[in-house]
Amino acid sequence: MRAKALLLFAAAVAFVLGPFLVPGFGGFDPQLYPNPQVDPPVQPAGYAFAIWGPIYLWLLAATGFGLLRRHDNRDWDRHRGPLLISLVIGSIWLPVAMVSPIWATILIFAMLVSAAIALVRAPLADRWLGKAPIAFYAGWLTAASFASLGLTGAGFEIAFGEVTWAQICIVLAFATSLGIHWMRRDEPIYFLSVIWALIAIAVKNGAAVPSVTWLAAGGAAVLAIVMIVEFIRFRPGWVQSS
Repeated sequence: MRAKALLLFAAAVAFVLGPFLVPGFGGFDPQLYPNPQVDPPVQPAGYAFAIWGPIYLWLLAATGFGLLRRHDNRDWDRHRGPLLISLVIGSIWLPVAMVSPIWATILIFAMLVSAAIALVRAPLADRWLGKAPIAFYAGWLTAASFASLGLTGAGFEIAFGEVTWAQICIVLAFATSLGIHWMRRDEPIYFLSVIWALIAIAVKNGAAVPSVTWLAAGGAAVLAIVMIVEFIRFRPGWVQSS
């Protein structure tokens, strides 16, 4: 178990170092698509990507704690395999995204699936360094995966235009977030990063694309209500498990 904990921490370090090793990445190059995605409605406002800072720091703290204090804890060992897969893929995602949006989309969905499995298997104890950081990470991946899908669909002119792809992907991200949360209802922190992304999409589109703005804002509002209800419901258990 110690070896797996060490590998997971190393993967987290590699994941965090990724942006420093591939400087200058500011999103998919619009010219990588046959239909250049210069100002796609499915993409959140630029400020939203600052969420990676807390995600990186929280994952480092969590995997470091797991290595130093919980390396021999079987409850902590169950999530390490899928989280390791997600972070290893994440450590190579930026170089791939700079040359191939299709492969980047495939990889980010692989990151999401493995992160969701890790969330389901995350430990009951040590909530703030156990399941909460994984939930926060998985929530952002949920939004980012479907944003990538929308960019790919619109960029390669598959069936629909940019606005319709944005609408479809917002609905899919909303539905997926409810499904993932249903598998681990005791950690509503997952919704926080999804809501952050949806609000940023609404901010980005504003009055220019009202259908996307209201769909994203409405989805964020519904998820916020669910999150608050779940916080109230599960809060007594957190006192015992933290």
